Amino acid sequence: MVTAALGLSLVLAERAEARKYTSPLDIFGIAAPRPRPAAHSARIPLPRPRPEEAPKAADEAPPAPDGKPSADKPSADKPGADKPAEAAAPPEKPVSACRLALTDEIAIAPSVPDIRGPGACGGEDLVRLEAVVLPDKRKVTVKPAAILRCTMASAIADWLRKDMAPLATSLGSAIGELDNFDSFECRGRNRVAGALLSEHGKANALDVRGIKLANGQSIGLTDRTMPREVRERVLHSVCSRFSTVLGPGSDWYHEDHIHLDLAQRRNDYRICQWNVWDPLPQIAPLLPAERPEEAPPREVAAKSETKSEAKDGADDDAAEKPAADAGKSQPHKPATKKRR
Repeated sequence: MVTAALGLSLVLAERAEARKYTSPLDIFGIAAPRPRPAAHSARIPLPRPRPEEAPKAADEAPPAPDGKPSADKPSADKPGADKPAEAAAPPEKPVSACRLALTDEIAIAPSVPDIRGPGACGGEDLVRLEAVVLPDKRKVTVKPAAILRCTMASAIADWLRKDMAPLATSLGSAIGELDNFDSFECRGRNRVAGALLSEHGKANALDVRGIKLANGQSIGLTDRTMPREVRERVLHSVCSRFSTVLGPGSDWYHEDHIHLDLAQRRNDYRICQWNVWDPLPQIAPLLPAERPEEAPPREVAAKSETKSEAKDGADDDAAEKPAADAGKSQPHKPATKKRR
């Protein structure tokens, strides 16, 4: 027993002495693993409980004496550590000069969102032209309301205020309504498949059929019963304001209305094709006029016509007889000279 105890103590002593020196094979990681020392648990003190009178964590910290928010707590406007930063709002589109000039004193034309149609259809800076305000504060209703670019709506308003209002005054009335035949429509020219994009597809054109006056009279721009000088005044006014004017005589698509647009062309080239036709000729009635009441009955009229024809025949026979006698030889008489 004593020998075994001594041997065990020597072995344990050798192992303890071997732990002090690093094995040469430890650099390759093939030596026997070292035993890990036993972990000792440390006693960590727990925090004291939160007092009841303390403010809640969700509540805002009291403001500093100078009125500024506390530096240790982020402001509500600034993103905190637990609150992601919100996406920045897109910058607002600047208002055009045309939109600023087209006020409610000139036209009732609220802005509408930009239109992005198929192809190149649509446009920017669009308005819905509902009415034009005349200098005397009367309103000219546009029926139906027209979707146009702001520049085109402004040109229509100036035309009505400065040209058509004086024309209506010369006719003894005022403008009451503008007959809108077509405004914005995504289509080709003259609605032909495969044609170039019309100015209507760019919200840059308006088709007008006529203007109604306050007294109920209508001015049909292509009506040949209207006085020619009235239609010529309209012709000169639109051709001086718009870059394209198409009417009767341009093509058969514009025989019943007038097309107006502000198309931009090279060297500011303009097109004004509108023939102001003369009034239609008066056509004789196809049916005969009614028989007047004071006319004699048809039987009496027929007998009188027969008697007059017989009398005319007798007179003709009597006239032929003296003519035959005159053909016989008569004694020659010397010619006498008449005094003048």
